[in-house]
Amino acid sequence: MASEWDTHTSLTATGDGLFGAELDPGWVVGGGVNGGYLLGLIGKAIAETVPAKPHPLAVSAYYLSASTPGPAQVSTRVLREGGSVATVAAELGQEGATRITALATYGDLRAMPTDVGTTATEPTIPPIEECVPGTMAPEEVRRIAPLMERFDLRFDPACVGWAMGAPSGNGHIQAWFRMADGHEVDPVGLLMVCDALPPVTFDLGRPGWAPTLELTVHVRAVPAAGWLKVSHRTRNVAGGMFEEDCEVWDSAGRLVAQSRQLAMQPRG
Repeated sequence: MASEWDTHTSLTATGDGLFGAELDPGWVVGGGVNGGYLLGLIGKAIAETVPAKPHPLAVSAYYLSASTPGPAQVSTRVLREGGSVATVAAELGQEGATRITALATYGDLRAMPTDVGTTATEPTIPPIEECVPGTMAPEEVRRIAPLMERFDLRFDPACVGWAMGAPSGNGHIQAWFRMADGHEVDPVGLLMVCDALPPVTFDLGRPGWAPTLELTVHVRAVPAAGWLKVSHRTRNVAGGMFEEDCEVWDSAGRLVAQSRQLAMQPRG
C-alpha cells in the first residue's frame, strides 16, 4: 500500500521532462500550499529526470506566487550531468503561471561516505513521551494548517509557550518528527521536512502564515530509520521578512539536512 506522501506527490510523465501532478488540499497552510511539500514534489520530478542520481544534494527554490490545491505541472531541464552529479533546473506551474522556479544538484548519496562530520551540536530534546503532541496545537493553528495532520510532531515543552499565549521570544522551535502514517523519510522527503514545523516567528509572538520567498536545502546523508529531530531558529526579523535556519538530525545522531529560508513576516 502506497504511503500518504507517495500518493500526494505522485507524478504523471507527460513528455520530455514534463510531469503532471495534483496538489493535495491536506498540505494547505494559511493562504497557500506548504512550500516544503511543493519542493518535495519538484524534487521527485528531478529524481525521475536523472534516475542514476536520485538524491538531492543542494536545492534552491524561489517562490513566485502561492500555489493552490488542484492540477499543477512540473517541468525539468538537465543543465549538466557529469560522473557523480547532475544540475537540473525545474519549475512548478499552475494555470499558466510559474509558481516556483528551482535549481538543484543531484547525486547518489548511497555511493558517498556515510559519515557526517560537523561542529554543529545535536539538539537536546526531552524524551518523546515527555514532549507535547502536535495534536494539542490550538484550534486556530490546526484550522489554518491542515498539513499538521500529515505529521506526528512532539514539540519540546520549552518551545511551545506560543501555543499558550506565552512565547519565549528566543526565536526557536524544535520537535521530534515522523510521518503520521509511519512512512520513513527518504532524501527527497527531507526537502519537505525542512519546512514542516510552524514558522519560527510563532515563538516571537507573531503567529500566522509566513509565505516563503526563497528556500535552500542541503542534504548530507540518507536518514536512518526512526524519529527525526528538527530544529528551527531565527536571528533576524527586518524589512517585513525573517530568515529561518533548520537542522534535521536522524536517529543515528547525524545531521542529515540543513536549510535556510527567507519568508515574509506573518500577517496574523
